Amino acid sequence: MINIAVIGAGTMGNGIAHVFAQNGFDVNLIDTQSAALDKAMQTIAKNLDRQVAKSVIQAADKDATLAKINC
Repeated sequence: MINIAVIGAGTMGNGIAHVFAQNGFDVNLIDTQSAALDKAMQTIAKNLDRQVAKSVIQAADKDATLAKINC
């Protein structure tokens, strides 16, 4: 399996991590600020919740995606 490292948990970094994780890749999200990592994970979870609400993905897909991201 290919592991992905995303350096920087800002707007672009969390979006990249989200897309890779949602497509089955293991992702290491890296940032020097733990607060940025926390905010990134909250943003990704919120975006996944939006996809669940629109029936784009299932709740299990959300859980699987979040499990693929390591901070």
